[in-house]
Amino acid sequence: MSANGYLQIGLYIAILLLAAKPLGSYMAHVYEGERTWLTPIFGPVERIFYRLIGPRATDDQGWKAYAVSMLVFNAIGLLAVYGLERLQGALPLNPQAFVGVAPDLAFNTATSFATNTNWQAYVGETTMSYLTQMLGLAVQNFVSAATGMVVVVALIRGLRARSASGLGNFWVDITRTTLYILLPLAVALALLQVSQGVVQNFSAYVPAQLVDGGSQLLPMGPAASQIAIKQLGTNGGGFFNVNSSHPFENATPISNFGEMLAILLISGALCYTFGKMVRDTRQGWAVLAAMTVIFVVLLGVAEFSEQAGNPLLTQLGVDQVASETQPGGNMEGKEVRFGIANSALWATATTAASNGSVNSMHDSYTPIGGLVPLFLMQLGEVVFGGVGSGLYGMIIFVILAVFIAGLMVGRTPEYLGKKIGPFEMKMAVIAILAPPFAVLVGSAVSVLAEPSAAAVWNQGPHGFSEILYAFSSMGNNNGSAFAGYGANNVVTNVLGGVAMIVARYWVAIPTLAIAGALAVKQPVPASLGTLPTHTPLFVALLIGTVIIVGALTFIPALALGPIVEQLLLNAGTTF
Repeated sequence: MSANGYLQIGLYIAILLLAAKPLGSYMAHVYEGERTWLTPIFGPVERIFYRLIGPRATDDQGWKAYAVSMLVFNAIGLLAVYGLERLQGALPLNPQAFVGVAPDLAFNTATSFATNTNWQAYVGETTMSYLTQMLGLAVQNFVSAATGMVVVVALIRGLRARSASGLGNFWVDITRTTLYILLPLAVALALLQVSQGVVQNFSAYVPAQLVDGGSQLLPMGPAASQIAIKQLGTNGGGFFNVNSSHPFENATPISNFGEMLAILLISGALCYTFGKMVRDTRQGWAVLAAMTVIFVVLLGVAEFSEQAGNPLLTQLGVDQVASETQPGGNMEGKEVRFGIANSALWATATTAASNGSVNSMHDSYTPIGGLVPLFLMQLGEVVFGGVGSGLYGMIIFVILAVFIAGLMVGRTPEYLGKKIGPFEMKMAVIAILAPPFAVLVGSAVSVLAEPSAAAVWNQGPHGFSEILYAFSSMGNNNGSAFAGYGANNVVTNVLGGVAMIVARYWVAIPTLAIAGALAVKQPVPASLGTLPTHTPLFVALLIGTVIIVGALTFIPALALGPIVEQLLLNAGTTF
């Protein structure tokens, strides 16, 4: 890799980590209900909303009431998006006169956007009207992202509470998250994208004459506003089919850098928010350190694999002897304007977070290069992860790591002064195992079911990798795809919709249950036997726990896909 590539990656990581403290501190002020510089603007809007939803809507809620509010709110959003999709042919802002979406695809898409997955089994510019994109999908990009953020805030309150049953109020938290955090950041990023040439209009599609005498229909639409929140909210659903490799979604290196940074920006900053709200910023830095170490190591694997390229594509010298493996690295499926360094960085970031946007074709990566985004999703998307969901997923792994350490020394495990009991461990196990269950069962059924098996366009281990990737994506609320797999079939749409629901709510609800159980416990003072959870030793234990759980769960499946494909490729076998 060139010095320029190293510089861009280093700059990306540096800015990401430097932004964690100021943004994280600001979000802590928002969630503590304190006055911010945006209060004069959004304060009146916030108060009007509270009056509309009723006088008791801002009361403190226990974990069950908080969970019910979350489920009701998300269910309403899911039904609204489903209705918009089905009826869009009769609704306005549809200059291309698109018809209503088929029932199974509408269910899959509505579930996808309500769960912050944004898996897309459709072509955006030939399927969705402007109204559906804005009122349905873009709105869900805001509120589904906010849902993940408020769940982690509820968990933080449970960890710091002293014999209190309340975790805050879902309606207050969702309102403040949307108004004070997501909306201002989205406006700023959208303005940057428009300045770089990303489209934002309501025009009908524009015919263009090509230099060879042919013609092309250029898709238009309000793309920049949706792209901004899809990146910031780790949603990832593209306005156009090829997502952020489309020049109308991602026009320049500056827009590319801004979109990449937005993917991990909030997730990284929430770690500092966590530390600030529990009154010990060292805890937040420890979690952020664990995330960053895993991210950097796997990013290095992806970059090295793509720079090395395909061993069967060699440059032949005069003597017809292979002198170099794929000179220039593996550029297949990548934009020349982004190159290998920025393509592999995006692929790693988008699957470390539950984002799923792409600026290159993951299906064209080398087997090991493609294994990296696959494995990052299978870790539960806790390496930064989705906004909120990544942090509460990592805190669940922290609880597991503390429990393991307690077993090794024969002590009752504690975290932030709260004893971890059987109930918390049962909920943690459910939250950790639910996504792998959805991934592995969904993959197995799809391999056996005729409609989905027939939709695999590649043979051998790569074809299996495409199915495994699809359900790893849906079963971890990511949304990216290997492609090469015709996922728009009834089996995959229905199974995928169920997998997305399981991956979202069978993790979020146990998380709230843990928060509620910890909130009512009295904190215990630290003693000589208390395990410090802010030290490099604990960071290493946490990293080991995440990697071991992921490896034990998915190595057998990965061995049937990218691992064996790489071995066969090295031996000269292709499919």
